[in-house]
Amino acid sequence: MSNSRKRHEALVYHAKPKPGKIAVVPTKKYATQHDLALAYSPGVAEPCLEIAKDKNNAYKYTSKGNLVAVISNGTAVLGLGDIGPEASKPVMEGKGLLFKIFADIDVFDIEVDATDVDKFIETVKAIAPTFGGINLEDIKAPEAFEIERRLKEELNIPVMHDDQHGTAIISAAALKNAIEITEKDISKVKIVVNGAGAAAISCTRLYLELGVERENVIMCDSKGVIRKDRDNLTSQKAEFATDIDLNSLEEAMINADVFIGLSLGDVVTPEMLLSMAKDPIVFAMANPVPEINYDLAIATRKDIIMATGRSDHPNQVNNVLGFPFIFRGALDVRATKINEEMKMAAVYALADLAKKTVPEQVNIVYDEINLTFGREYIIPKPFDPRLIYEIPPAIAKAAIESGVALEPIEDWDNYRERLMERSGSGSKEIRLLHNRAKSNPKRVVFAEADHLDVLKAAQRVYEEKLGTPILLGRKDVILALKEEIGFDGNVPIFDPKTDEETERRNRFGEIYWKNRQRKGRTLSEAKKLMRERNYFAAMMVNVGEADALITGYSRPYPTVVKPILELIEKDRGVTKIAASNLMLTKQGPLFLADTTINVNPTAKDLVKITQMTAAFVKMFGMKPNIAMVSFSNFGSSNTETSKKISEAISYLHRHFPETVVDGEIQADFALNPEMLAKEFPFSKLNGKKVNALVFPNLESANITYKLLKQVDEAESVGPVILGLSKPIHILQLGSSVDEMVNMAALAVVDAQEKEKRNK
Repeated sequence: MSNSRKRHEALVYHAKPKPGKIAVVPTKKYATQHDLALAYSPGVAEPCLEIAKDKNNAYKYTSKGNLVAVISNGTAVLGLGDIGPEASKPVMEGKGLLFKIFADIDVFDIEVDATDVDKFIETVKAIAPTFGGINLEDIKAPEAFEIERRLKEELNIPVMHDDQHGTAIISAAALKNAIEITEKDISKVKIVVNGAGAAAISCTRLYLELGVERENVIMCDSKGVIRKDRDNLTSQKAEFATDIDLNSLEEAMINADVFIGLSLGDVVTPEMLLSMAKDPIVFAMANPVPEINYDLAIATRKDIIMATGRSDHPNQVNNVLGFPFIFRGALDVRATKINEEMKMAAVYALADLAKKTVPEQVNIVYDEINLTFGREYIIPKPFDPRLIYEIPPAIAKAAIESGVALEPIEDWDNYRERLMERSGSGSKEIRLLHNRAKSNPKRVVFAEADHLDVLKAAQRVYEEKLGTPILLGRKDVILALKEEIGFDGNVPIFDPKTDEETERRNRFGEIYWKNRQRKGRTLSEAKKLMRERNYFAAMMVNVGEADALITGYSRPYPTVVKPILELIEKDRGVTKIAASNLMLTKQGPLFLADTTINVNPTAKDLVKITQMTAAFVKMFGMKPNIAMVSFSNFGSSNTETSKKISEAISYLHRHFPETVVDGEIQADFALNPEMLAKEFPFSKLNGKKVNALVFPNLESANITYKLLKQVDEAESVGPVILGLSKPIHILQLGSSVDEMVNMAALAVVDAQEKEKRNK
């Protein structure tokens, strides 16, 4: 992607359809005059009076307990430096978004026009009653140290400067595990820290808490080794000044066990790596360009343990592993501060989590057969679903044990359950889907690439490295549209109707004819059909010239599905195909089937649809819990619909008892565990969170998924055809660019799965 294109896309993302990335959303009913009278005057007077009696009641009657301020003065923004408070706002909004999606914490971003330490502190203290915690961000050193120290002393809510402590906590966990793997003594390892800003100082202090000896630490800044005989050292630099006769980073690296980089890209050479001790540990955390390139480092030293701040390499030191979950634990026990005990609890919890068996969902997302603790896995992955219920309890326990928790937790099992419920964000599933597609991109045919939105989707797929697009359509139109939208990628373009494709059309036609010659097709008809883009595209996948296909943007579904069913064989053991939509709802992912293919499936069809839906759910690393829904509950009706569901369930229970499925059941009982347990304690779905619904007919399934899209604003991935031997996926007429990108990512993942299975 060109720099101008990246700039344009970033600006559009932040400006459209509504400026910014976060918003305030009501959490109470407001539809009637009665609701509004409770929300504001006169009803609001009652909680006000209760809070006036006891300020702690603010946690009971307002959102204070789940509200964090992300505060900056814009003096040290990312790699941009001192750009001011207004210019820092997009970053602070982004931090708020991360708090919400990873730990369900609400955020107000506050940009303060104050560079004076006293004025900044005074401002933060004045607004502190609004919040349950304060996250300081992008404040330059050394002022950041003083600001955080004083606010922690003078406020009774958690305060943390994430730039300092986030990287420190994550890298300390990684360092603990790396040292364990190399079987070195932490009290004897020699560490070189390159960089002396807020993050570097905080990291080094935490390493000392971990057991590193101060005399074994050499810290460097832009002038070289920080020595005691240097003039004008800040108090923080003086804390780590050495009297060892070293001057340069190159000298410091000789025989060092560990290198910690929080500085600039490409400052470490292969020669420096070669001078380090056996089994060197290198954390090159400058972003986006590490202190030494990952591939170069591992090629230089086969015994290296390497970590960076980048997501495209193993061992990513990413602050998102820390701050959302640290604040989650602190807020949940109403901690008055985030102390050293809580930070060390986070270090140990993260380090220990990396040693536990990794859920299959994480292996799938990162395209790993089996992630296990070792040199290329010393720290959990950011998309690990266990983070939300493993890290906050450790923080909360440390807060309680260190005496800073005002509301201790007594039922830890219940607390973990509540934390798990907080992780049901649909957008997370999209991130997981995209991340998995990126791990092993495939060739995806876009059969209608001469439509602007389809080409935009192909551009996104190309630029985000989700797959390699193959563009079908009128070549002159595609080239003109590519220029219009700044699509610079050199990707293949085919126009099935042109003379250029005569040889390929004839070849495809002969293959097709051999399969259909006894089904009424002549050779000339077969070759003629190959001028149609959906026949041509499907044959590209059939013969291995492409890995997957998405189509259907501009034509009705029945028209598009016909050539697909003619050309693409069913998968092994499949007698009838079906379709499922993955709905990304506020309660989590929900798979619906059959949404587009079978009008009135029989009991036998429902069995097959259920089995294919279960396999589809498993593709996302989830265990399927399937409800076969109806208007009746467990035999309460004797209609044909109820009877066929009952027959299908009976068959599944007899022949596939390991499948978690039950019915017939009304949708509200299926999706409400309390209602189900009370009325139908015998159901196989009791104690399970239902994540898939199989419907008795096309009418009910199609209506339901479209209602969810429009009324609940649920994002939809699909309909996904189940049961074909090739990754072919048909869009709904007029799908959005985002929907097409998600379907393309899913097609890539489908191709990955089929490739693994056929090896």
